Amino acid sequence: MRALLPLALTTLSLAALSLPAQQGFSPDRLARLHQSLELKTKANQPPGAISLILRNGKVVDFQAFGRRDLEANLPMEKDTICRVYSMTKPITSVAIMMLVEEGKLTLSDRVDKFIPEFKDLKVYTGGTADKPELAAPARPMTVKHLLTHTSGLTYGWGNDNVSTLYTRAKIFEVDSLKAFIDRVAKLPLQSNPGDKYEYSISIDVLGYLVQVVSGQSFDQFVQQRILDPLKMADTHFTLPDSKRPRLAKIYTLKDGKPAPQNGLEAKGVPFGGMGLFSTISDYARFAQMLANNGQLDGARLLSRKTVDLMMLNHLTGLARPTTGGDDSDGFGLGGSVRIAPEKSGRPGSPGLFGWDGAASTRFRVDRKENLVYLLFTQWMPFDSPLLNLYETLVYQAIVD
Repeated sequence: MRALLPLALTTLSLAALSLPAQQGFSPDRLARLHQSLELKTKANQPPGAISLILRNGKVVDFQAFGRRDLEANLPMEKDTICRVYSMTKPITSVAIMMLVEEGKLTLSDRVDKFIPEFKDLKVYTGGTADKPELAAPARPMTVKHLLTHTSGLTYGWGNDNVSTLYTRAKIFEVDSLKAFIDRVAKLPLQSNPGDKYEYSISIDVLGYLVQVVSGQSFDQFVQQRILDPLKMADTHFTLPDSKRPRLAKIYTLKDGKPAPQNGLEAKGVPFGGMGLFSTISDYARFAQMLANNGQLDGARLLSRKTVDLMMLNHLTGLARPTTGGDDSDGFGLGGSVRIAPEKSGRPGSPGLFGWDGAASTRFRVDRKENLVYLLFTQWMPFDSPLLNLYETLVYQAIVD
């Protein structure tokens, strides 16, 4: 596998490896990051990690730590393939914004204009899961509501009656995006569209919307319009058998020890909210495209002004215009947006944009610093403290 590393860097193609000091990073301070990830992976929490930092479009630090497979004693490597889960969402959001730029839809368009199955959606107002009380929504669901998780949809992770209905519906146990939509259309909304931010299946719905509007299957659109132009050759909705040996196992803590965890397999359905496998260098190309205002190596996906729009907080006007527990982040079109760095307790610029994946992966784009950084692990449940520590260790190494 080591022989593939030059190819991985060529695929990354964000200029040659650069000395950290040339891009404003202290090698001594980067050593703190390396030491921290070494200690974490030696303790098998998580067993393996990959870190990649770029500045000014150049790779300044690229490291792999620990193992991707404890049972087979296989190392985590720079070209290891990981499940990125919800980091699929920004890619789906870019697909939507490409269609917006082409005039094929607008953010204010009603969703039922494209997905007629949603014409009769109702909002849960009371009752029980067996006898729910429903009402017409106060306003129609729009494309922007889906992009910003203000659609009224949910994941059904709670203990409430709507969650019970979602669980019963088994919405992800389907063989196509159309079948997924058919099941979702029979479920009540948790709240009125536009009332509040609720992390949800909204982006999975957008994957189907891309399919309807473009006339292509969603995975074909992503392949032809995003992955191929960005040369993301190791990013797939269905991982080829030839690449399975490079796939990292997911681990969780069981009885105080790391144990393999079954992944949230999509069974071949290209869900826009969670479906992709990728390498860190592949995903870095997507992130650098955003940092470059919509283009990379001559391939332009979006205009600068569209990227600007995506990286604004679109929750303004809501009773709570933020996400998470510390109110440091709002939400843009496809990712979180740092609006109050002082509330996060971590370094970072206003406008910092990105998202995470369920198996403890993270990417962030800081256009003020011309900085992109990513951490890939395969560790569940989601390890927010680890990812936040990584973020601090990245920024503390900047000395220019």
